[in-house]
Amino acid sequence: MISGSPSRTRLTPCAPGTTGCAPRRFWILALAAVLSSAWIAPAAAGPHPRVVSINMCTDQLVLALADPDQILGLSAYARDPLLSFAAAAAANYPSLSGGAEEVLVLQPDLVLAGRYTRTVTRGFLKAKGIPLAEFDVARSIADATAQIRRAGELLGQQARAEAAIAAIDAAVARAEAAPYRRLSVLPLQRRGWVAGGRTLTTDLLETLGLANAGAAFAATGGLVPLERIVVQRPDALLLTREAVAAEDQGSALLAHPALVALYPPERRIYLPERLTVCGGPMLAEAIDRLAAEVDRLGRLAK
Repeated sequence: MISGSPSRTRLTPCAPGTTGCAPRRFWILALAAVLSSAWIAPAAAGPHPRVVSINMCTDQLVLALADPDQILGLSAYARDPLLSFAAAAAANYPSLSGGAEEVLVLQPDLVLAGRYTRTVTRGFLKAKGIPLAEFDVARSIADATAQIRRAGELLGQQARAEAAIAAIDAAVARAEAAPYRRLSVLPLQRRGWVAGGRTLTTDLLETLGLANAGAAFAATGGLVPLERIVVQRPDALLLTREAVAAEDQGSALLAHPALVALYPPERRIYLPERLTVCGGPMLAEAIDRLAAEVDRLGRLAK
């Protein structure tokens, strides 16, 4: 189907057995035209620019703040229910593979990307004159709220951004007001991956008065042998999944008898990865969930 003005054509390739859409050859010809030297940069964006996100963390910002008709496409990870907080909403939008060519076909006013999105892709888009906003990794709640505010300004959705920030601030205030015990917590994932000191996870833990035991192992993160974990003996483990079974070698370490003996369920905190892998509006829920888990841990320890 072709819609929009001649200067802003939106294409939808045919799915098997459908009618009323652009045939495959038309899609290919359109892509070739976009990549030719006759490419014309999109018109200046209005107050609500139409956007493409090619990074999972910018996906979360776009889905939380933008109007539906602003979103032209999202990264392939936007629909992953384990990593994406807004996976259900992402199913309503095109899923992109990450190549620059498909972004050009969509002719967005703006592309949101991560600082570590493929250099070739970012460079190609810039060379074609596509406005590109790059977001770094959020390593603190302050980083996250700054990124929400910036995304709100780029999307013309400042009011929504400020509302999301206010929700996070309120969750922080609730957490800081609660009398939690000072505990050392080790954020541990598959294969023994530990979140280090300079991470968003550390800032979340410290908001509740907890210490990230992973700071002793790495600055931002790294693989840690089981023996070192057993020797250090943190007070609790922070896991991303409640049910840990030895399904493969990656999860086998989390189900190791030594960890099971030292850290039974009452010494484990569960916080889904989709709440912490990115900085965004989901942090309000992450803080409240973490506070509830720490409260449970404290009550069981009495």
